[in-house]
Amino acid sequence: MKNFFLAFARFFVGALFIFSGLIKANDPLGFGYKLQEYFEVFHLNFLNGMATGIAILLCTLEIILGVLLLLGLWSKKVAWGLLLLIIFFTLLTFISAAFKVVTSCGCFGDAIPLTPWQSFSKDLVLLVLILYIFIKKDLIKPLVTKERTQINIAAIVTVLSLGFGLYTYNFLPIIDFLPYKVGAHIPSLMVIPPGEKPDEFEIMYHLKNKATKAEKDMSDKEYLKTEIWKDNNWEIVGEPSKRLVKKGFEPKIKDLIITDASGTDYTKELIENPYYSLVFVAYDLKNTNVKAIGNLNALALNATQQFNIRTVLLTSNSAQDAEVFVKKNNLFSEVFYVDAVPLKSMVRANPGVLLLRNGVVVNKWHYHNVPTFDQLSKKYFSK
Repeated sequence: MKNFFLAFARFFVGALFIFSGLIKANDPLGFGYKLQEYFEVFHLNFLNGMATGIAILLCTLEIILGVLLLLGLWSKKVAWGLLLLIIFFTLLTFISAAFKVVTSCGCFGDAIPLTPWQSFSKDLVLLVLILYIFIKKDLIKPLVTKERTQINIAAIVTVLSLGFGLYTYNFLPIIDFLPYKVGAHIPSLMVIPPGEKPDEFEIMYHLKNKATKAEKDMSDKEYLKTEIWKDNNWEIVGEPSKRLVKKGFEPKIKDLIITDASGTDYTKELIENPYYSLVFVAYDLKNTNVKAIGNLNALALNATQQFNIRTVLLTSNSAQDAEVFVKKNNLFSEVFYVDAVPLKSMVRANPGVLLLRNGVVVNKWHYHNVPTFDQLSKKYFSK
């Protein structure tokens, strides 16, 4: 039974570490965004520039440890590595859950969203299993005994894991778990379907009695039902607060608002255009790839002149910064403004490209692999 439990623990932990590492390596930029949230909480903002690199290395480490555990290679070192890693993750998820500093841990990326408490519970289970593995590490025997073969296996796993993370970083995720994936109909993802109910909230008032100095909290329903508002002795102190009563249906896209420099809403007009639109996404113009912007500008000019394709640039920068950027780079596309969060979800690149038609994401590309104008014309525009 002891051997069986050890084998189960090794298989469960190893498989979960490999799965977790691969899911996050599939979208290292997204994992990097999540790490930046943690850096902000712990006042480590100086690491923001290295977030994606750290994300790729962490994913690679998870995969390597998982594979080595399954194969039984270097059991003592692997057990130490797993124990230190899971203690770190458990403390991190506990802080997130207890102090509500990060609402989603990012343990399995966007594929399997977990609440902080769910993530902490998962880490506690892993901690127990890894502690058992650590105690019984001397009983683990390698499946491959030749040292040279062991080193070769470790090297191959490292290269493949690291290469996978670098590939998806440079050419978009292999599997897109985000709401703006190819084939998604954006307008339908922004509304609550018939029959579904939205979140239910109640407004809470803090009241104070002028005569007795007594204070109490009261919901908006109680406030109206008791007609306390008719009593001039009671007054509302401070701003009313909103409290969630019942969780309802939440649209997958709930924060997409596209405006021009004056604040006019163009969301519906742009995403429901019945014709092709080229949407260039550069959420941060200060750190975008300027050479890629130049190439996209040439593409926009050709597409508009020859096929009357509407091309727009979406950014989260200020209108003033965008105007300077447009003049400096002689941008041809229209410029609109969106919050950084939805832009980061649209395409994991800065800049990235979406091809939209009638609200549907026809295709999307990283700036490293955007098709040429001739390729786009042949496959889409000329049809």
